[in-house]
Amino acid sequence: MSTNTTTALWQSAGILVGRLIFAGVFIMAATFKFLGMETTAAYIASAGFPFSLFLAWVAAIFECALAICFLTGAFFSEAALVAAAYVLFLGFTFHGPARWAASQSEFGFFVDHFTFIAGLLFAAAYGPGRILALPLTVIGRARR
Repeated sequence: MSTNTTTALWQSAGILVGRLIFAGVFIMAATFKFLGMETTAAYIASAGFPFSLFLAWVAAIFECALAICFLTGAFFSEAALVAAAYVLFLGFTFHGPARWAASQSEFGFFVDHFTFIAGLLFAAAYGPGRILALPLTVIGRARR
């Protein structure tokens, strides 16, 4: 096997594992929301948002849609970009500077969002890979 073929296999496998990890994170987040919708709504309301139960349902369904995109590879780069914006919003809204005085751990949660965003941006740039990926995209760039 040539070096290029070996490298391509490792890259494809790495991208697939990354897709599965992203999907798993969003599946877990959605599952916790579905299992405790009232608790999620209360947390959303504590940040000052109206219609918190509706927003909790929207968030859970949105996270399911992201998970489907990551699992299938369909609209992968678009989903990764939207997910990065979503995670940035969540970081500032629920763990941002206004919450640091009450709990130092909130700063850690805030910073963790940026590592996740970095991974999502890499994913958006490199695409879903060639393994088990539906070739659907809006962006229109060539698959790698």
